Amino acid sequence: MLVPEGLEGERVDAAVARMLGLSRTKVAELAATGGVLVDGSPAGKSDRVTAGSLLEVDLPDSPTGVQVTPQVVAGVRIVHDDDHIVVVDKPVGVAAHPSLGWDGPSVTEHLAGAGFRISTSGAPERQGVVQRLDVGTSGLMVLAKSELAYTVLKQAFRDREVDKTYHTLVQGHPDPFEGTIDAPIGRHPGADYKMAIRSDGRRSVTHYKTLEAHRGASLLEVKLETGRTHQIRVHMAAIKHPCVGDPTYGANPRLAAELGLVRQWLHAVRLGFVHPATGDRVEFTSEYPEDLQHALDLVRAT
Repeated sequence: MLVPEGLEGERVDAAVARMLGLSRTKVAELAATGGVLVDGSPAGKSDRVTAGSLLEVDLPDSPTGVQVTPQVVAGVRIVHDDDHIVVVDKPVGVAAHPSLGWDGPSVTEHLAGAGFRISTSGAPERQGVVQRLDVGTSGLMVLAKSELAYTVLKQAFRDREVDKTYHTLVQGHPDPFEGTIDAPIGRHPGADYKMAIRSDGRRSVTHYKTLEAHRGASLLEVKLETGRTHQIRVHMAAIKHPCVGDPTYGANPRLAAELGLVRQWLHAVRLGFVHPATGDRVEFTSEYPEDLQHALDLVRAT
């Protein structure tokens, strides 16, 4: 692949990460073993790339370089299970599926370890995955167990027919208390692990409503019309009310420490959609995890 003009002068690890969607840590590992070539010569992770150069990356044998290791993960709760779908309540610290650069537990590995049968197309580590939650976000997600469910649910998410409702505790008080944020999101130009509001990004729409207003913080109900990476976190930061406990997007770390939080206060509380096999409307809810409830109780007490 050729290095585009927009990456002129970038470090090798940053350029490859941007082009292939890998983590910079993984790219550095590949470069250290001679797995990254620029114009036919091995490149170090800190070398700079030139627009038009030929970039070659020797990925592991499997298409994604990811191994699926069935394992039962503590804290993953099965909310609903039938022949076509399984709905899980995902704890913080668990990914939706294995990926390069992530060596922690995942929902798909838990389901494999717990004996759930997932029979859908796609890469083995992503079978059944029709939506994702950030590692640092807890709450509800649905996975397809049958090919029918996979096809129908993927289309439902594309057509924005799925009710995805989150609660988040943000700093300050949004003005107005209820509104819509319509701002395109793309990869942050200076940090591959972040997203940002960009004119050339993908359209992203977030609806929010204030449920509680407290001293220094507000509890919001958020509904997503689109499903971009870090969408709620980016949009809340864009209106100067970042999610509490999210320093990546500008939250005050001192407030998080006072509340005993080590992650962003963000939870997927409700998930509703038309069942792919029965045609009936189904809805599932999730209570706040202990760490988020404790932090909210402290905010309410002030």
